[in-house]
Amino acid sequence: MKIYHDADVDIDVLKGKTVAVMGYGSQGRAQALCFRDSGLNVVIGLRKDGRSWNKAKEDGFKVVDFAEAAKTADVIMMLLPDEVQPKVYKQFVEPNIREGCALEFAHGFAITYKTIVPPKNVDVIMMAPKAPGDKERDVFVEGFGVPALVCVHQDHTGNAKNIALALAKGLGSTRAGVFETTFDYETLTDLFGEQAVLCGGTTGLIKSGFKTLVDAGYPPEMAYFEVCHEAKLIVDLINEGGFERMWHVVSNTAEYGGLTKRDLVITKESEKGMKKILDDIESGKFKDDWTAEWANDLKNLKAMEEKEKNLQIEITGREIRKLFEKKKKN
Repeated sequence: MKIYHDADVDIDVLKGKTVAVMGYGSQGRAQALCFRDSGLNVVIGLRKDGRSWNKAKEDGFKVVDFAEAAKTADVIMMLLPDEVQPKVYKQFVEPNIREGCALEFAHGFAITYKTIVPPKNVDVIMMAPKAPGDKERDVFVEGFGVPALVCVHQDHTGNAKNIALALAKGLGSTRAGVFETTFDYETLTDLFGEQAVLCGGTTGLIKSGFKTLVDAGYPPEMAYFEVCHEAKLIVDLINEGGFERMWHVVSNTAEYGGLTKRDLVITKESEKGMKKILDDIESGKFKDDWTAEWANDLKNLKAMEEKEKNLQIEITGREIRKLFEKKKKN
């Protein structure tokens, strides 16, 4: 994978152009603020008087409705949830996008699975920062940037990759490193990582560890600290310097126990489950399941969220975090 840094990228390819950020959630707000600080001309596209409308205005942005943003933009950034993008695109962007514009995504779902099919006379690009929005902004303000991926799906103007890279530079990502890949690679690996490891796998592991200790008669507060609270500390060490750094910092007891016992938890059956997750992503089954949930107004997702809130580990965690908050206030 080719890696780009500041010296490789000319942000002036966006000079005099209007960048429309569609949506003002975690990614939309963070990217818009960084772009503006980098000297780009940013306008925010939202539903008229929607819940983010006033927030974007308070932050000092020009805010217009989706249709107006699409009409006037040279770069249209679809920073909306995957389930919202197709409706907004069909109703507001598709009738107004101009030839030669760049249509940009931060995740490849809509293009890989064709929930959005752009016209042939526009650039279709991705600039995907590898961090949540708040983290992107914090790191930018500190003078650095988070890594990012860039992809080109459609290069109508011959300048598509340069525009994607310029956006990455506007976010500060070229200070860290920007990797070139494809929409499909980004989409499939991102979904797999979320489901098998980062969101699904991690919460499943923590939940099972907590249950094992509590079922054996240990206090839930102790179980929470051991399997949830300290998880961040371990992940931070791995992020800093890989497994090697983590094993060096923890005790020899922890290292020996971890290396000799982890295969009892992540077994061949676990790997078969991961392979099934990847197969469903690659075949489109997950896409079909997820888009069917959109049509169901996310009722199953909302029910699962409600159930998750009531888990014993969540109840215990809320109480423990309150104690930390009180200590901070004092």
